[in-house]
Amino acid sequence: MAVARRLGAMMKTTAVRLSALYLVLFSVCAVLLVVYMTSLAASFFVGETRRAVEGEIESLSSVYARGGMRSLVVAIDRRSRAPGAFVYLVADPRGRIIAGNVEDLEPGVLDSRGWVPQPFYYQKYRDGRPGAAAPRAIGHVTRFDNGLRVLVGRDLAEPQLLRLIVRRSVALALGLMALGGLLIWFFVGRRALRRIDAVSAASDDIVAGDLGRRLPVSAANDEFDRLSVSLNTMLARIETLNNGLREVSDSIAHDLKTPLTRLRNRAEDALRKDPGQAGYRDALEDMIAEADHLISLFNAMLLISRVEAGYTRFTPQPVDLAAVAAELAELYEPLVEDAGGRLENAVAGPLVVEGNRELIGQAVTNLIDNAIKYGLAAPGGVVRLEGRRDEVARRVELAVCDTGPGIAEADRARALRRFERLDESRSRAGSGLGLSLVDAIQRQHGGTLRLEDNDPGLCAVLSFPAPASPD
Repeated sequence: MAVARRLGAMMKTTAVRLSALYLVLFSVCAVLLVVYMTSLAASFFVGETRRAVEGEIESLSSVYARGGMRSLVVAIDRRSRAPGAFVYLVADPRGRIIAGNVEDLEPGVLDSRGWVPQPFYYQKYRDGRPGAAAPRAIGHVTRFDNGLRVLVGRDLAEPQLLRLIVRRSVALALGLMALGGLLIWFFVGRRALRRIDAVSAASDDIVAGDLGRRLPVSAANDEFDRLSVSLNTMLARIETLNNGLREVSDSIAHDLKTPLTRLRNRAEDALRKDPGQAGYRDALEDMIAEADHLISLFNAMLLISRVEAGYTRFTPQPVDLAAVAAELAELYEPLVEDAGGRLENAVAGPLVVEGNRELIGQAVTNLIDNAIKYGLAAPGGVVRLEGRRDEVARRVELAVCDTGPGIAEADRARALRRFERLDESRSRAGSGLGLSLVDAIQRQHGGTLRLEDNDPGLCAVLSFPAPASPD
């Protein structure tokens, strides 16, 4: 029963079904081809036999023209005794055999005139003794004025032997093909079934909640392995998004609790103290400011989610990073000076990449905001924009550097997470989403965000793949 169930499961696999289909199609094509070739060869042999009989008839006609009936009968009697002779028969008007090498003949053959319509059976003398019946023969009957009838023909043993040999060969070949097909079904189907069982087991674990489980991949690198690799990539992406969702949920519960609590306490305090119109106005302004902060926070989260999920699809267009840097430097230079520092733009163009200008501008804006907020802790700080092209790695990079305290190397990966705020930045306003948004935008462009040491300070480097043509 177990073997029957396993065979039934194997017959349901695509590999076994395709093998069976190919075997049936190949067998049908092989049979049709062999039948066609056999019929063609047999027709060729029958045609050659017919032409040989016609040549023999012409030869006997010459004998008859020279010597008459006696000479014809003598010639037929002599030729019928030769090895490999034609089929010869001379019969009187009553059908009695006078000469030739035929002992018995299928009834009705001598009633024909000219070519006998169908091949006929006959019995032939061999070395003067009756022999076994030959398969069949074709022949031509000539009638004379005196009633004598002369049959000249040729047996079809060679075409029939050819048919028999080909049929036996085809039967043997088809038998071997069927046996080979069954073996292939068994081994290939069983192997495919084992792999499908392994994939099903892994899928059950994943459905049960083990998102770290991956589909098995062998060293064969066949279509199953390529499919498993694609699915594993998808599972890794799903795991990353799920972990990100879990982190976002935890971070929302932690980071949004404080502004919502402040918002509630401010409203409750205003209601309890009855500060008058001016006090209520101040309380409402504080509450509006807190609400604006929450709205900006949710907008940033929404933008990050849309970028990471691929909803912000765009048609890549040439974007000059030098032009973007020049526009933002002109916009932020007064803000940097108000914060007690200076802004330097050292980006020399053109630095052309393929992407979306608005998203790239948003990424550079976030980096400049972070540099102003955290990199100008002391007066005289510098925010510097730098651009470079790496021809070896085929990368185009734009860096925003500051001279602030920087980020320790051990904390740089953590700084890219959502709502992740390092201890030294807890006292400053912010949501911990700026670098997460920049990282998401870079991944959408096929690039990366690197945090490097500026000694002192930090360099946030936007790295883009260089376009196919520098133009």
